Amino acid sequence: MALMHSKGMPVGNPAPSFSLPGVDGNTWSLDSFTDAQLLVVVFTCNHCPYAIASEDRLLEIQADYESRGVRLVAISSNDAEKYRADSFDEMKKRAADKGFNFPYLYDESQEVARAYDAACTPDVFVFDRDRKLVYNGRIDDNWQQPDQVTRRDLRSVLDAALEGHAVDFEHVPSMGCSIKWK
Repeated sequence: MALMHSKGMPVGNPAPSFSLPGVDGNTWSLDSFTDAQLLVVVFTCNHCPYAIASEDRLLEIQADYESRGVRLVAISSNDAEKYRADSFDEMKKRAADKGFNFPYLYDESQEVARAYDAACTPDVFVFDRDRKLVYNGRIDDNWQQPDQVTRRDLRSVLDAALEGHAVDFEHVPSMGCSIKWK
């Protein structure tokens, strides 16, 4: 497991477009989320302990913020030839087992991860109504022990953005396993 940190896509960058297959049998694109006030794009995978530790938090965030217009989408871009646990079939199983309440998409070509300059799993990007980046950073300050979290960065960003405020704290990069490039 190679520890990586997100690179920090510059705030204000537009969301790169995508069109990817989802584990639900649908094809999802950036335009699939036109109704969202905020769009949270999370690069993740099935096998990384950091990504696995974030799943319940992401499920809770989607449940808590959906009525406020926040949509979350997860994308796996890992090389499934070398990392079989990250194959599309395994993604389908993982999403069903965990009850994902957000689309889980497969970026087999890795073009979408490259367009976002994603580096690790999880790597979190939050885009406003105009699909301009407002945040690229961590979910919270304790990936291993959710009961000891003292700063909920992603929730703070969502609250501020929904209220029309700028993020008023330093963005701390996500950390996790490196994306497994082909």
